[in-house]
Amino acid sequence: MGSAGENLQPRVRLRPVDLARPHGLSTQAVRNYEEAGILPAAARTESGYRTYSPLHAQALDTFLALLPGHGHPTATGIMRAVNRGATDEAFRLIAESHAQLLEDRRTLSAVENALRDLGPGAPEPPGGPGQGPGQAPDHGPGQTPGRAAAPTFIGPLADRLSIRPATLRKWEAAGLVRPRRDPLTGYRVYGEAEVRDARLVHQLRRGGYLLEQIAPLVDQVRAAGGLAPLEAALGDWRSRLATRGRALLTGSAKLDAYLKEHEHEQKREQKREQGVRVRPEARA
Repeated sequence: MGSAGENLQPRVRLRPVDLARPHGLSTQAVRNYEEAGILPAAARTESGYRTYSPLHAQALDTFLALLPGHGHPTATGIMRAVNRGATDEAFRLIAESHAQLLEDRRTLSAVENALRDLGPGAPEPPGGPGQGPGQAPDHGPGQTPGRAAAPTFIGPLADRLSIRPATLRKWEAAGLVRPRRDPLTGYRVYGEAEVRDARLVHQLRRGGYLLEQIAPLVDQVRAAGGLAPLEAALGDWRSRLATRGRALLTGSAKLDAYLKEHEHEQKREQKREQGVRVRPEARA
């Protein structure tokens, strides 16, 4: 019987360029991914050069597959957790991404409902524009309780939208919401049109739209261009959510395969340390 060293299956060695080239990456990017914990730690030659294995190549494939659905911070967190054996943490991060996608879908539905509410002939909610059922009318200085469609002020409107007054001021500075000023008090006063605009901006911001992307939509609605621009934006939003959902599935499939290979590699490593012969596995 030969020595333990003779019985060990030699490892396949890959260079940084072997990992980088198939993805159009630089070798420095591969080293950065390793340092970030996205890839397992590389082995070193006697002269100090990094050497990688097929497992590292699979880790890189998995990370790049996770990126479109989860984004860079979460994809990084998932790979770090897997590589250090904290799979429960990885599963938690994955669940959070799916929960966020579900919340975004609910937000899209809310925007579509708001669009219908803002359509021609749509009834106003009880108590005035933008006010939900069961809510008391907002009253500011000089307002009379009981008036239908009464204007509101920055504080009550911010509370209604669950945002800070500073956010409404930021939207105003960007031209998205244009409240008038009370001539006596100087307070911002939001009428029916301004509340409508604030609701639309709020919903579209939750959908991930930037202020500069929202501005032309609001402008076209104001200019009596109808609600078609918003309908087109919502169609694009729905398409992006579907793409993200598919990307989550693709990333999960890659991650499942990587988890299996990572577990197999850990077992093979244990056998190597024990001097047990490791046979190459047949691949389909």
